[in-house]
Amino acid sequence: MAKAMQSDAATTGSMAPALRLTIRTVRARAVDVRIKQPAVTAAGTFASFPVVLIDLDTEEGVFGRTYIFAYERFALKPLVLLVEAMGDVLRGQRLHPLAVESFLQRRMRLLGGQGLVGMALGGVDMVMWDAAARAADVPLAVLLGAAPRPIPAYGTLKNMTADGAARDAGAAVARGFAGVKVKIGGSTIDADVAVIEAIRREVGPRIAIMVDYNQVLSVPEAIARGRVLDGQQVTWIEEPTLARDFEGHAEIARNVATPISVGESWEGVPDAMRSMACRASDFIMPDAMRIGGVTGWLRTAALAEAHGVPLSGHALPELSLHLLAATPTAHWLEYADIVEAILQQPLTLRDGCAVLPEGPGFGLEWDEKAVSAMLA
Repeated sequence: MAKAMQSDAATTGSMAPALRLTIRTVRARAVDVRIKQPAVTAAGTFASFPVVLIDLDTEEGVFGRTYIFAYERFALKPLVLLVEAMGDVLRGQRLHPLAVESFLQRRMRLLGGQGLVGMALGGVDMVMWDAAARAADVPLAVLLGAAPRPIPAYGTLKNMTADGAARDAGAAVARGFAGVKVKIGGSTIDADVAVIEAIRREVGPRIAIMVDYNQVLSVPEAIARGRVLDGQQVTWIEEPTLARDFEGHAEIARNVATPISVGESWEGVPDAMRSMACRASDFIMPDAMRIGGVTGWLRTAALAEAHGVPLSGHALPELSLHLLAATPTAHWLEYADIVEAILQQPLTLRDGCAVLPEGPGFGLEWDEKAVSAMLA
């Protein structure tokens, strides 16, 4: 079994405090996080970031915290209801993340574990792992058997225009990021190239530039644009076509020299298996929430190691940082400031890398005053 899965056995001793805990409640709160600058993508614009905060309490007083990103404000209420309903089902059970994940997967077999249900499942899994790490009084990465280590980080830009993206890229580099990702997908490939060239002039040759099409191209158009981007020295082209078109992405990857990256839209480990089996991309970037939480991530990391595929994290940086530390083929951490405005302490950057916090669990501490002001 690959190294990422060895954590099941390696952490048996440190998991012992969690095995004695009993789940009391799982609470969820809908929060619409206001952001200073709208985030523009080829698929739409985010004026705010709708998230669900999840808090787990145990009978013994140990708690867990995590969050999931709802994408759309109208998805907040159903996600809150799903998370809390799952918490009701788990009341009185021992806090054993692997056993609970297996139990919930069986319960959801007929309903299905994708879409909003899958997002809620991922959130519940993550909050249990956070509580387990807090019970052991160690960062989650350490509970998973990893040595704390910095992870190279890039900042995701919120502007798609050449001038705006270049300005944002300069600010990201000044903040300490070793790379930047820009959303492209203009009406022509010339518009895409203009954005990339403007960023390169601003940040210089040493900063990595990733580009993200957010699934807006057909396969032939993605190949045509990709071949032009081969001359732009970008680190990867992300989701050029529909996320679930694994064969289409594989065709693009075969015909474009620049690495293709997919994975943020995978709904569970089976999607990861199918994608890697058909060589849909050169790099992968699962989303911790959608892939099945910590448990799903560890299984995907084992697959990535077996296939020799570099693995980056999608969004949710406070969570992905710990998981990447326990990932044998860890590549990049994406920093999208989804919940920075409601945290007591944002992530720390040093020499182009994100630094693992020293506190237990994921290290999340809500700024309750800010949370109260943004409740949805």
